[in-house]
Formats: sequence, C-alpha cells, structure tokens
Amino acid sequence: MSARPPWQLDREASWRVIEQQRRAIADLLAELALAEWELPSLCARWRIRDVAAHIALTPQPPSLGTLFVAGLRARGNYNRLIDDLTVQAADRPPGELVSMIRTHASSRKLPGPTNYRNILFDTMVHGQDIAIPLGCSIELPPDAAATGATTAARCGWPVWNRHRLDGLALRATDIDWSFGDGAEVCGPIKALLLLVTGRPAGLERVTGEGVRALTARLLAGVGSNG
Repeated sequence: MSARPPWQLDREASWRVIEQQRRAIADLLAELALAEWELPSLCARWRIRDVAAHIALTPQPPSLGTLFVAGLRARGNYNRLIDDLTVQAADRPPGELVSMIRTHASSRKLPGPTNYRNILFDTMVHGQDIAIPLGCSIELPPDAAATGATTAARCGWPVWNRHRLDGLALRATDIDWSFGDGAEVCGPIKALLLLVTGRPAGLERVTGEGVRALTARLLAGVGSNG
C-alpha cells in the first residue's frame, strides 16, 4: 500500500477548506451589483447566479422524491439533472442565496451519491467559476487544490468522459503533484485544477507539448463540466 502524499488532505482538513471556501464565496457574492449576478461564469451555460445557487444547494440536498422526479425529467442524464435543479433554485433573490451559503458553510451534509472529496473540488472550482470572470480572486491552498485535482482527474461517468486526460502528463510547478503519463502539461496547481474540471481558463497559465491536445479536447467539449 503506497504512502499518502504529504499534500493530500484528510477528511477533517478537507471540511475545513470547504467551509473556508464557502465563506469566501459568500463574501464575494455579497459585494456584487445585481447586473453582475447575470454574467456568464466559467461553468458552461451557468451564470454567476446559477453557480451561487449550486453552492447554496449542496449542503441542502433535495429529498429522494424530488431527485426521482427530476431524474425522470432529465431522462437519467446526471448533468442535466444537476442543471435543472440548479437553474430552478437560481431564481431566488441574491441576498437569500448569499445567506444560504453563509448559514450552511460549516454543514457536512452531503447529497446522497457523493462524498466529501467530491465536495472539496466542487466547491473550490465553483468559487473560481465566479471569481475569475469578475476579475476577482479566491485563493486556494495548494495542498487542497492538489487533493481536489487528483479526485477530479480520476472522475469519469456520469460527470466526465474518463478518457479525457488519456496520453497527458499533468505536472504542477508549485507543489509536488503530477497525474498521468504522456505529453506534459505544466503549470500552477490552481490552473491544473481548472483544466481537469474542463475549464479552458486554466490554459493561459500552462506550458508543455501536451497543451495543444488538451486545448483541442476542452474546446471540443470532451467531458463537459458541471
């Protein structure tokens, strides 16, 4: 059994980062003008408002009955299910969404089919989905970003195409983290976290012979993000 990498967060440390990220996201959202809530986020098809609603809903998962009905409407498509529930919740007033995120920032309640590892990268990445288009910054601890990037890179169906990173070797330049084999893509772990979750915004900060192939895959929507 291989030793755990020194940067890999355990359960308690992961939950602390999740809470910190939720609070930072709420603080940023609280300062936005109404028009900014309607701007596109980094997450495909979602506005800032939609991403905020998704973060607010995560610690308040719908009932099994609601999920069942929504699943039928989405015809079993996981990403469509999440999209439908999120867009519906995004109709709430901005102040209510901010309050929901703050009130439940320390909650450890999980939607049924997921775990804290997925919530860690999901929360961090969605914070960047909001901050980057606004020209703002939400800092990510490098060890948390590395932990999240490992989980996200291993994710496949029903969220992503599990072959989307085939033939690529991702290597962080600011922490001892790597994933995969093949043509290199090198850069800060924050940028790599964006890339493994399907955000082309991370391309601006990476170099290497694998960047062209990864760019083509991301722009073609191989493994669309949510």
